[in-house]
Amino acid sequence: MKLDFSGQTVIVTGAAQGFGRAISLAFARDGAAVYACDVQPEGLTETARLAEEQGTPLHVRPVDVTDRAAVQRLAQEAEQATGRLDVLVNNAGGVLGQVGRPLEEISEGDWQSIFRVNVDGAFHFAQAVAPAMKRQRRGRIINISSGAGLGVSLTGIQAYASAKAAQIGLTRQLAHELGEFGITVNNVAPGFVRSNPTTERQWQSYGEEGQQRLVQGIALKRLGSPQDIASAVQFFASEQAGWITGQVLSVDGGK
Repeated sequence: MKLDFSGQTVIVTGAAQGFGRAISLAFARDGAAVYACDVQPEGLTETARLAEEQGTPLHVRPVDVTDRAAVQRLAQEAEQATGRLDVLVNNAGGVLGQVGRPLEEISEGDWQSIFRVNVDGAFHFAQAVAPAMKRQRRGRIINISSGAGLGVSLTGIQAYASAKAAQIGLTRQLAHELGEFGITVNNVAPGFVRSNPTTERQWQSYGEEGQQRLVQGIALKRLGSPQDIASAVQFFASEQAGWITGQVLSVDGGK
């Protein structure tokens, strides 16, 4: 199935590495005007270089998704430059360098920081793009959660599992609120993928036996890739998914 996003404007958060980079490059390759943002300028520079290398340049912007004003500015810039906003991919998130610890050792700041990026950031961007999408009577919002939001986190990080579950709840609520305007809101829940320095450290921490157990617990007996996640996102963004909303798609190789 060949997907074409020519003439569409796409915003991708968390685009400096991993899933966000793969998603940004995929949309750019398929014709979209992509605005890729992150708080990591070096990673954004590399994403831009890779886009140039494949012959489909994109726009990179340093944006903190927890900064509502900065989020609003990016949405306004993208709409003013292209005349429309078609797709939002809320990918920014993660564990922010935290590791699993006993419940009683978690500080208020540790708990809240993960929620701010994973939940507040998705809310801020959805809020920022909704007016343009409503005017167009069409839009696609895709949130990237995690298998941790549907079950138990491999990391043992309480805030991460809770935040991803909250993001799934936000997905379903917005799907019902925005559906009458032709806007779909869906969620991709990746399984474990070696996609960035954090997941690479996690993978190495398992050791050879732990790695084998993880892979054997996957129906397809292999790990996925960032491109697998990008493909699921593009499906939700496509015309083929026009009557699908409020759904969570697990992209995890089968559990």
